[in-house]
Amino acid sequence: MKPNRIYSVLAASFFALFPTGQLAAQSAAPVTLVRAGRLLDPRTGNVLSPAAVLIEDGKIKEVGSPAQVQTHAPADVQTIDLGAATLLPGLIDSHTHLLLDVVVPPEAESTRHYNGDFAPAVLLASVESPSKRVLLGARLAHEDLESGFTTVRNVGHSGIDGDVALRDAIDAGDVPGPRILASGRKLIGRAAYVRGLNAVLAPQILAQDFLEIAGTDGARNAVRTNISYNVDLIKVSLDENVTVPELTAVVDEAHRQNLRVAVHAIEAADIQAAIDAGADSIEHGNRVTDAELKQIRDKGIFLDLTPTFYDGLWTELRDRTIVMSAGFRAENVASDDRARQSAAARVLRVLKSGVKFAAGSDMCWFYPGKTRGQASATMFTALHRAGMPPLDIIRAVTTNAAEMLGWQDRVGAVEPGKFADLVAVAGDPLGDIAELERVRFVMKNGQVIRNDLVMSR
Repeated sequence: MKPNRIYSVLAASFFALFPTGQLAAQSAAPVTLVRAGRLLDPRTGNVLSPAAVLIEDGKIKEVGSPAQVQTHAPADVQTIDLGAATLLPGLIDSHTHLLLDVVVPPEAESTRHYNGDFAPAVLLASVESPSKRVLLGARLAHEDLESGFTTVRNVGHSGIDGDVALRDAIDAGDVPGPRILASGRKLIGRAAYVRGLNAVLAPQILAQDFLEIAGTDGARNAVRTNISYNVDLIKVSLDENVTVPELTAVVDEAHRQNLRVAVHAIEAADIQAAIDAGADSIEHGNRVTDAELKQIRDKGIFLDLTPTFYDGLWTELRDRTIVMSAGFRAENVASDDRARQSAAARVLRVLKSGVKFAAGSDMCWFYPGKTRGQASATMFTALHRAGMPPLDIIRAVTTNAAEMLGWQDRVGAVEPGKFADLVAVAGDPLGDIAELERVRFVMKNGQVIRNDLVMSR
């Protein structure tokens, strides 16, 4: 893929953020041997102990016991000994927004607008300099990578082509970050996110982040417009303003171009429309019915859970960011309690249904005291508190997510032929899923991004 033109202008700025010495230090040795006390295979749940992974030219060549793998390594192999740590595949965040960093608005402001918590920040982002947004995305992408997310799917709110530009810069080695599947502008029905805008300015403002679906021909044209910016997938935000024929036209046109379609659908009616239109994944799915779960399973559609707000994040963010009145805080606590109860019931039904599911952070919020990667990683404990077993959580962000993205031949498992994307934690994530919030070693494409465990030799 050709780097986006924006990077010929921004190269100096990126290297100021990420010095060339730092990038050079991450260069991969031709052959590397990674040793660890344990290696978890999410697909089977089996643990290999002790374990070794032989890496050549950025890809996994062999996996096995240290004694076995060492015999196939050259004499000058670089060995990275992680001691008793547990190795896993690089983590995949299948639903994120790297070019958006929403600051929770004050109490009075959030109640003043339609979609008041979110829409003002979206509008502010839309009128920002595209260069500034991509630079923000570069920082947040780096923070995601530092927390073990070696692949992400960016699903909107990135300007016209900001996530495409960031993807290309990362692929070119200009800035550090995870592999990105970029969706470009989100396809929406009229007035999906904001309402009551100045009628003269509204089309120009909204066009910075969205493509409007207007009829079946308009739906196809929106897909083609995104394709002209070299996106990896199409993202649609579904509500009552988008008809099933329009969504079907989106899916048909995307599939004709070999692109998958991810559909944001919260309400049961929207989820059914996504099923009927043949979506590849349903994002969120908060009010999915049992009958819909059966259809999703039978059609092989993925359900992409977004558990970040399952466990009290609204109150947490606001406590860290704004001053709340007693009544407003009580409303937030009560809302979070309801969210916990509905999440627990939903997770149980999803597990029983047999649907294919992945998990994404849906992180687009400024979280004081945490990097973007640390904020994204809060989804692991949120899912566990909602009742999902650790192995299922790990699968949701490795093997399952890779299949949903169509990248199961590249990422999601520590297997020969796949990219050498590895993370390691000090403890056992099957016993304590919060270990995934404390990733200590990160390797992407055979390059060591972070190693807080044991020095290499």
